[in-house]
Amino acid sequence: MESVSSCVKRIIDRTPFLYEMLIQGILSYSNYAASIQPTVEEMHGKPVKTSAIVMAIRRYAEELRKKDTEQKQYDLHYEIMMKTNIYDINMVRSETIVGKLGELYGMIVPSLGDFLNVTLGSHEVSLSFSEKYLGTVEKLVKGETILHRMGDLVALSLVFSGDFMSTPGIVYEAVRKLAWEEINVNEIISTMNELTFVIRREDSMDAFTVLQSFLGGA
Repeated sequence: MESVSSCVKRIIDRTPFLYEMLIQGILSYSNYAASIQPTVEEMHGKPVKTSAIVMAIRRYAEELRKKDTEQKQYDLHYEIMMKTNIYDINMVRSETIVGKLGELYGMIVPSLGDFLNVTLGSHEVSLSFSEKYLGTVEKLVKGETILHRMGDLVALSLVFSGDFMSTPGIVYEAVRKLAWEEINVNEIISTMNELTFVIRREDSMDAFTVLQSFLGGA
């Protein structure tokens, strides 16, 4: 039989937005406990008192707040770089598009300030690049199966001076803050010392504000 505490954690974990509400202390424990009581009882296998669920929620909230505080103590420092006029194309991976990627790297030169990211998945390929090269890229991907495309995007890059890759939870923390502000992320790109989010232009200033302080003022 699964414990009440375990049942409550599993239910909360299905809805990450609740984390922020629990951490900030803006969730009514009693109201939420009453709303999930039938589910907890089904998972637990027998009737459960609302007070027991409230206690489980309170304990989990304290656990989340403790983790949140510990995370903000990481010795990480970063600066934010923004690049505008980004275009994003997602397509089905094929032998032909993989063979053309070398040409793409010859056309777009990041060292001159251009933006280029290529993500090769098992079944899909994602291209994010400076929009001024759209015509060139369109010719390159002609005949490929396009799944999605979007322009007028912005790339926000966090350039870390600390040990970003060995610090657990940094990507999650950033994404959680963006999601709480209802900012959709088109692409997430990470390297040894950089974490980049490609988002819509209209969300860029809100995202900039969120990412400036997502590690507690780093």
